Amino acid sequence: MAPRARVDPRVNTISSAPGAPDPSLPDDLVRDSVHRFRLAAAVWACLWAIGLVMNHLVRPHLDLPANLTLTWPPLADAFAVFFMGAAAVLYAYAPRLRGESLGNVALVSEVVLAFGVGIVNQWNPAVLGGRLSWICVLILIHPLIVPTTPHKTLLASLLAASMDPVGLFAAHLRGVTLPPITLLLWAYTPNYVCAVIAILPASIITRLGRQVSRAREMGSYRLADRIGSGGMGEVWRAHHRLLARPAAIKLIRPGREDGDDGVAGATAIGRFRREAEAAASLRSPHSIQLYDFGVTRDGRFYIVMELLDGMDLETLVRRFGPQPPARVVRLLRQACQSLAEAHASGLVHRDIKPANLHLCRLGLQYDFIKVLDFGLAKRDHRSATAQTMLTAPEATTGTPAYMPPEMASGEPVDGRVDLYSLGCVGYFLLTGRLVFEGENALRMILQHLQAEPVPPSARSGLPIPVALDRLILHCLAKDPAQRPASAEALADALGRIALEDVWTDDDAVAWWERNLAGAAPSPAGAAPTVTLDVAY
Repeated sequence: MAPRARVDPRVNTISSAPGAPDPSLPDDLVRDSVHRFRLAAAVWACLWAIGLVMNHLVRPHLDLPANLTLTWPPLADAFAVFFMGAAAVLYAYAPRLRGESLGNVALVSEVVLAFGVGIVNQWNPAVLGGRLSWICVLILIHPLIVPTTPHKTLLASLLAASMDPVGLFAAHLRGVTLPPITLLLWAYTPNYVCAVIAILPASIITRLGRQVSRAREMGSYRLADRIGSGGMGEVWRAHHRLLARPAAIKLIRPGREDGDDGVAGATAIGRFRREAEAAASLRSPHSIQLYDFGVTRDGRFYIVMELLDGMDLETLVRRFGPQPPARVVRLLRQACQSLAEAHASGLVHRDIKPANLHLCRLGLQYDFIKVLDFGLAKRDHRSATAQTMLTAPEATTGTPAYMPPEMASGEPVDGRVDLYSLGCVGYFLLTGRLVFEGENALRMILQHLQAEPVPPSARSGLPIPVALDRLILHCLAKDPAQRPASAEALADALGRIALEDVWTDDDAVAWWERNLAGAAPSPAGAAPTVTLDVAY
């Protein structure tokens, strides 16, 4: 288990290590900067294109006084073509830039662009009296596009502001008579004022970025970027500050409703702590591994768990259709191993569904199932009185498409509710269809309470062994006593099914190489599919 975050035992809130240096901008803010930089490059390319169109196709048809227009020299055409090409290169290359490299490229592009604007601006400097240069706009907008350190921003802004005088010097070399010095001072002072003002947004954005980074320091882990969200909270990719191990951190709001009072909040905290401790004790390789848990200073629960690659079973079927029976048997048996240990520990998952069963690679093992969201499981109703009192009153939770009848009716539950839901998962894997389909959640729940399911073999385009067909229906019995007695019993029954074809390790490797070789990232860079719609 990873080193735990430093937690104040009195309030169980996380705090960062003292004396830690200010972190750089968070990765997601850097990515936002890349997006803005690409957008800015496209905008400047469009402005140069508009300049070409306006000066060659529109202005000749307008009878405008010479003192109201800027001269568009032949050199401006060359600049327009160059900057449109440069903008296209920056647009394509920007996603490869990170951190300081992105800032440096952006600063250089600011100065180069200001040079082109300055040359065009000063082609006829006499008309500039009383006007603000386009360079002022460039100087003020740039710090908002790609945040850099204030001193770098000031240096680049001063250089950009000086491009109008550089353009004026170039005009003087062409023999153009310069305006009076007072007019020059009047025309160029705003450039340098804007260069100084540009320090303010650069300082503010940099400071806010560092504050965000510090706020995302959760003990030994640092939040990198958000990879999922839902009604209960968010999931973030995180990195351990000492170990080369990525993790996923789920942040969960303390109450399901804004009206939760202090008593309900305290009950929720106690329930969360107890169940997270129990879930963290699970050792089955098919259960998602929990590294740490606690409460943030702003009152949100957090769970630190392993980061997975691959996809959930919901995505598997949506993308690749119904699965071969031999593969389905293999996947369900793995899920049974996780549930068996959880049930033996008195935990009932209560929200088994394809989105909570993750298909991944674990080392050299392929088609490896991980059961997610045990951190929010509930105690078996047969557990100790003290435990059950903490979770009362019961509430209807879970997902309607996979909800056992006894959960839908609000009755006490035990591990057999997970076997019913797992039967629904098997049905979905074999057919690509839900056991019951309804126009809304209520109709679907009523069917789970009253309707008899159609055998999966009647709805599948693939041949399904009779024994597997019957076992799935056995799991879907309305009466819990008619279902398999335990997850171990279900796994044994799945193992005894005679299959015409088998799904071997070689088959799993071949499938991954054929379908996910280029798409499936390595575990170190993968984003897990972690659901957030499970309630207590």
